[in-house]
Amino acid sequence: MAGICLTLGKRQEIERLYNDDMRPSEIAAAVGVTTATIYRELKQGETGELDKHFRPAYSAEAAEWAVRLSIRNRGRRKAEK
Repeated sequence: MAGICLTLGKRQEIERLYNDDMRPSEIAAAVGVTTATIYRELKQGETGELDKHFRPAYSAEAAEWAVRLSIRNRGRRKAEK
């Protein structure tokens, strides 16, 4: 599976659109990625709280941190083999 690497700017745009109560399919069209990418991104950036629309809150910074941590750990696993 080829991963799409979103920039922090794209993640912040996703956060803004999500907070404006847009559906994931609408966010995907606006950002130019697939709907599956948006769902995956929203899961990565969950904060554990609910937003004003009673959905899981999303944080672009949390998603960025999770991706960077995953990349760093992936490098460690390769080095250990």
